[in-house]
Amino acid sequence: MSEFTTLRYTTAGRIARITLNRPERLNAIIPAMPAEIRRAVERANADDAIHVIVLDGAGKAFCSGYDLKEFGEQDRETACTQNMPWDPMIDYRAMKGFTDDFMSLWRSYKPTIAKVHGFAVAGGSDIALCCDFVVIAEDAKIGYMPARVWGCPTTAMWVYRLGAERAKRMLLSGDTIDGKTAKDWNLVIDAVPETELEAEVMKLANRMSGVPKNQLMMQKLLINQAYDSMGMAQTQMLATLFDGITRHSPEGQWFKHYAEEKGFHEAVRLRDSGEPIPGSKRTPPLA
Repeated sequence: MSEFTTLRYTTAGRIARITLNRPERLNAIIPAMPAEIRRAVERANADDAIHVIVLDGAGKAFCSGYDLKEFGEQDRETACTQNMPWDPMIDYRAMKGFTDDFMSLWRSYKPTIAKVHGFAVAGGSDIALCCDFVVIAEDAKIGYMPARVWGCPTTAMWVYRLGAERAKRMLLSGDTIDGKTAKDWNLVIDAVPETELEAEVMKLANRMSGVPKNQLMMQKLLINQAYDSMGMAQTQMLATLFDGITRHSPEGQWFKHYAEEKGFHEAVRLRDSGEPIPGSKRTPPLA
């Protein structure tokens, strides 16, 4: 267990469980978490006893996204928050690494189920939507609010799960939706009252756990290659580059400095309020 600092890994019968374990920060993502998710998925894939992987979050939420106290509030330079001028390839390498770590859930040879309660927002929605299935509490919230400023979902799973129009509805507004709406939109496989969430997840996990591992693997590879053929890798490359740009655009720079000055809670409140985003450099009108 000392191998992991941001999550817990347990097994019961044919089911492995990965639990994001930073409940005091609503399981917000810090740099160590994506790689630990990948290592836990690899452990489950290497275990001949395991057929299915369940991913959940400790405490009040599944995952509240990247920890802006770590990435946004502090006045320090990282690969993802460089001083200007910035090197987009340094940013890309770092964020592509996180994206590939999250995609280990999608590329896992064994099926993955995200059990979502509370929130799966911002980078937390990236993690959940990389799983094969999402079972969500009806009152939980899912969305990508940084689409308003300082973010582009690097996994790009919204368009592959929702289609163009509803993906645009989410990413051109930065709104969240509840679990019931997510089910109606076919973003998730099921939405149930939170009191029934564990039972519903285990019902699905146990059903698949009786299938031979080679059958599970072949069916997943068959379906996933169809998405690969649609251009998922190219979409993710562009999304990851755009994500870096959003953090270094005029509005992105405003958001970072405002978070440093006022705290990330206030910066996020203003970002998500629906008010116009400050920081734009206005171009002169065409002659």
